[in-house]
Amino acid sequence: MVGSISNSSYPANVGIHALEYYFPSKFVDQAELEQFDGVSAGKYTIGLGQTQMAVCDDREDINSISLTVVQNLVEKHNISFKDIGYLEVGTESIIDKSKSVKTVLMSLFEESGNHDVEGIDTKNACYGGTASVFNAVNWVESSSWDGRLALVVAADIASYAEGPARPTGGAGAVAILIGPNAPLVFDHGVRSTHMNHLWDFYKPELASEYPTVDGHFSNTCYIRSVDACYSLYTKKFSKRYNANPEELIKMENLDHCVFHAPNCKLVQKAYGRMAYNDMLQDPENERYAAIKEYASFAHSEESYYDKNLERAMMQFTKGEYAKKVIPSLYAATNVGNMYTASVWAGLSSLVSSASDEELLNKRVGIYSYGSGSAATFFSLKVVASTEKFRETLDIKARLAKRTKVTPEAFVGYLALREETALVKDYNPIGDVSDMAKGTYYLQRIDEKFRRTYLRA
Repeated sequence: MVGSISNSSYPANVGIHALEYYFPSKFVDQAELEQFDGVSAGKYTIGLGQTQMAVCDDREDINSISLTVVQNLVEKHNISFKDIGYLEVGTESIIDKSKSVKTVLMSLFEESGNHDVEGIDTKNACYGGTASVFNAVNWVESSSWDGRLALVVAADIASYAEGPARPTGGAGAVAILIGPNAPLVFDHGVRSTHMNHLWDFYKPELASEYPTVDGHFSNTCYIRSVDACYSLYTKKFSKRYNANPEELIKMENLDHCVFHAPNCKLVQKAYGRMAYNDMLQDPENERYAAIKEYASFAHSEESYYDKNLERAMMQFTKGEYAKKVIPSLYAATNVGNMYTASVWAGLSSLVSSASDEELLNKRVGIYSYGSGSAATFFSLKVVASTEKFRETLDIKARLAKRTKVTPEAFVGYLALREETALVKDYNPIGDVSDMAKGTYYLQRIDEKFRRTYLRA
């Protein structure tokens, strides 16, 4: 798996060799949560497109879920810790203002004797995992590369104070193994980024896991960034790969699409927005006859708030959305938002469920968004069999083995996490009996706030 160093060119086919996905063993049913919260039936399940949501008690934190996903990846793929030369963690679930999660993960490297591992933590809301992936790819393609593999961990626990945002929580971690000669290869030179200064979602209260969030504004910011990133991506892709740079790549050239998923309904809106961008490039094309009337908006401010436009684009893309996007949403639908892990859990869902016939030689468009804000649209191509991904991820079967908890228990777990956010000299009380084998959990926080973990 490890490639050879070349001073004359990029290492060939730099991309993803393996993915591992961790989610908590407990979940709450969103339909039951609707009843518990006293909202109309379908508000969460249809309005947000969410079916189940992962739940954590005081036994899990950012360190434990990261330890779990890394150890599981190494074991499932028979990797030596000596073969990893770069490790970076993307997360916004900080529990220490100084010590990085990456340093905790180095405890897994002790037995191998490998301490020569670059990288630390990266933070910007839900975008940190993607930034870490780009850093890892850049390391492999740089003069700093020493021939070993890079490993990225995207992990978060998403929880919200009581209110309309609470059903958009969740938790998860994805480990991404990066190197040359990979089956999932990143497209060179076409990723497009949009960053600006916004207050749509942020966490100014360091004593609390809960964010300050303006949900409607954040959704609009997400869609604005889709416009900016996707339109620039089409220009970059066409300039790099097409004989005629005026012929822009369109949605039909992307065989699958994966999105950061704060909720699944927003993903559907984003995919429709891509069609809107395509239509504006060629409004007289017969393909767009059903939506041509909306060309007059032309990215005006009104276009972000017009519900008729939004519905028209979702209806126009309904068939392609079911084929190209829904396969990537299984994790998000049944686990919820995972912040930095969300888009990578989406990619894991896709390669876990789709056959070689559906993926081989296909291109996957990926959109990552983090509030504040940072966003990128990029793509990769599947150049070899993904059978190993399906075997090791096995997402649907593993999700089916989780334990359902009541909404009352869910609220109790959140209260427990809130009460113990800053404690020391503490022994967690959460039940570990239903944890999946191989899951790390918090054993104790000592009188100096030092945390120790055990493995189920």
